[in-house]
Amino acid sequence: MSTLARWARAEWGPLVAAMRGPLARRRWRAVPLAVTSVCLTAALHFADGRAWGHRFVQDAGGVRAEDPLWAALLRTPLSLFVPALDLPVWGALVQLLLVFGIAELCLGRWRTLAIAYLATLAGTLYARLGIWLGPGSPLGLPASDARVVDTGPSAAVVGLAVFVAWRFRAYATAGLVIAAMVAEVVVKENLAGKEHLAAIAAVLVLCAAGEVRQRRSRARAGSGSGAPPIQS
Repeated sequence: MSTLARWARAEWGPLVAAMRGPLARRRWRAVPLAVTSVCLTAALHFADGRAWGHRFVQDAGGVRAEDPLWAALLRTPLSLFVPALDLPVWGALVQLLLVFGIAELCLGRWRTLAIAYLATLAGTLYARLGIWLGPGSPLGLPASDARVVDTGPSAAVVGLAVFVAWRFRAYATAGLVIAAMVAEVVVKENLAGKEHLAAIAAVLVLCAAGEVRQRRSRARAGSGSGAPPIQS
């Protein structure tokens, strides 16, 4: 076996093994969340590009930092599936199907949805913080970004990709995704790029909390499995 093949098996072997069972048993029925997400995103993109649907889509799922916080929080769940009109929708659909599908197979439907929502919410809340900090701060944003629609499904895709890669010890893959998002901000500094980094930061905190919890569980299991002290 070549060095590249050994590296690929070490990097993606656990991830592929976790996907193989559900796919073999149920095929596409194993990823209903991913399929539904793709269909909903495509339908919302179609409606948003039409005069009769644009207002509804924006009122229901278009999140801007200038919106009242309560309205933004109500719209955030649907904003997961509202792609930006200025980006190729087919790219967003492929990313959703691939990343949501892998996450759903490996993590389960509800955990996938929860992490996707956490990543999107982190980007939404960061936009408000960044505008409050102002452009003079390293984490700040210009006031004009308050009128820009949030990143949509891409923050959820990025967050899920990093979480799944970290969860299954594909650290090089997680690092590559993070490096790509950092490069995006360096090359083209905009709201979407910084929201992606906020989503990654939230997911990494979640990963770190999981690692700490697992270590404590192993420590408790180790201390509890020792032989009882000998009594005289």
